[in-house]
Amino acid sequence: MEILMPALVLGALGLLFGAGLAVASKKFAVEVNPAAEQIRESLPGANCGGCGFAGCDAYAAAVAEGRAPVNGCPVGGSKVAQIISQVMGVEVEETERMVARVACQGTFDKAKKKYLYEGLAECNAAALVSGGDKACKYGCLGLGSCVKACPFDAIHIGEGGIAQVDEEKCVACGNCVAACPKDIIQLIPASKLTMVACRAIEKGRAVRENCVIGCIACGKCEKNCKFDAIHIENNLPVIDYAKCTSCMVCREVCPTHAISANLEKRRQARIDADKCIGCTICKRNCAFGAIEGEVKQKHVVIPSECKGCGVCVSKCPKKAIELV
Repeated sequence: MEILMPALVLGALGLLFGAGLAVASKKFAVEVNPAAEQIRESLPGANCGGCGFAGCDAYAAAVAEGRAPVNGCPVGGSKVAQIISQVMGVEVEETERMVARVACQGTFDKAKKKYLYEGLAECNAAALVSGGDKACKYGCLGLGSCVKACPFDAIHIGEGGIAQVDEEKCVACGNCVAACPKDIIQLIPASKLTMVACRAIEKGRAVRENCVIGCIACGKCEKNCKFDAIHIENNLPVIDYAKCTSCMVCREVCPTHAISANLEKRRQARIDADKCIGCTICKRNCAFGAIEGEVKQKHVVIPSECKGCGVCVSKCPKKAIELV
């Protein structure tokens, strides 16, 4: 009996505590939104924070509650957005793919140094020492804080000491943007081939003393832009990407090459003679005079004049023009 009693007491306590836990689990249960679970399953699980939330779980809950857009995951892109939109029963708006780009070209051979930095190999630490070792206080320090912040291995320090983005890997999570103490990394539409690769807001002479490839605010880019897409503000050109056609003329006229553009990617218009009806709409809308032809005649593109802006493509009523 002495052995049996403790066993009975422990058994009774076990039943009591078990019943208590069962009641507590029912009373204090947190209901999970089924939609949130479905959304979470569709997410890539990167937990990068690019959506603006702490992680994938938080984003899924926010979408299910209507506090976040269905296309807010930069890693999943349009594919995941489509799945989430089906879960939520809404239509998803197409968004432009963004990529990170570095607004500095001040490599070792182009930008002066003001002292030899021998401290912690971290940009934020170096920036605390008189703004860093570069004479240009707006330049990339090249110590890789952005590299450490990128969970996708999409950014590295090049041989010239400047951060370089692998746009194929970049998902525009924004971690590198937040990590840069110089605020020189920007998220830009991937389809746009032009950017102002300088952040120095000093006057031209001061800029040239520190970096041979810095912007001197000469205004040639603004004067030569056919689409009113670039203006000088606070000694720096600012591109309105809603107007920019990636014609790259600003890059061609920039005397210091502070505006970067991949001229090798410039395309040219090509007119399908079988579809062209000679309406002259393309000719009248070409800002560069790169199309010739008379009314009711087949029009042709002048290759040497075409900048690949694509305006003619969007204006042609017969869809007879494409960029190649």
